[in-house]
Amino acid sequence: MSAVSHRLHLPGTSPVHRTPAEAKIVCAVVTVFAVVATPREMFWPFAAYAAGLVVIWRVAGIPPRWIAPRLLIELPFVVLAVLLPFAAGEPRTTVLGLSLSTTGLLAAWGIIAKGSIGVGISLTLAATTSVRELPGGLSRLHVPGMIVTIVVLMLRYVDVIADEAARMRSARISRGDDPRTIRQVGAAARGVGSLFLRSYERGERVHLAMLSRGFTGTIADFGTPPATRGQWFLSCVPAVAAIGVCVGAWVAR
Repeated sequence: MSAVSHRLHLPGTSPVHRTPAEAKIVCAVVTVFAVVATPREMFWPFAAYAAGLVVIWRVAGIPPRWIAPRLLIELPFVVLAVLLPFAAGEPRTTVLGLSLSTTGLLAAWGIIAKGSIGVGISLTLAATTSVRELPGGLSRLHVPGMIVTIVVLMLRYVDVIADEAARMRSARISRGDDPRTIRQVGAAARGVGSLFLRSYERGERVHLAMLSRGFTGTIADFGTPPATRGQWFLSCVPAVAAIGVCVGAWVAR
């Protein structure tokens, strides 16, 4: 198992962990679409989505201290959302003495609420699904073999590339470079280019090694069993509930 799976996958024996990957992927995708389709003017649906996520985390045994730091990945979008109330136009309202755009406030709320719940759903899927389960799950969903291969290899080698980038940065610092200064932008750009070339060359070597070992264009699923009807039914419960909340929000709008 790759190092990235140790960072995103949280081993466990809960019913969520035991559910086959294809059922969890379908449930996650449908739920995300329901969250995105929910009108941003309504507040209670997002509270319902968040409550459902918390319930799933409890069932799966995912502690808040594990999930909270990983939610920070959406921080750049939060910063963008905070700026919208100041940049958008009329109509405006006064909040804590500040003149803010009503449209901008709603847009910021929509980005933060939908983004946070979407990231939470993605992290829940990653925490309960190991990399070994992905090939079989994606194949049973009839995802093209080339896409399955790209996804699996990306998850396998993204940590290798990150480690190499860290080593290159350490080498620059040991030679007197200060990456925090604007003068080092050129050196950083050359480092990115060098990392790209090394990654491309590594990809060619890995591909040749795979071909020499009998690679036929598809990733093996390691014998993971397909989802049963009962597992499909249970995994669809959160998705159906999310669709119900979305429809209820549009009706009550």
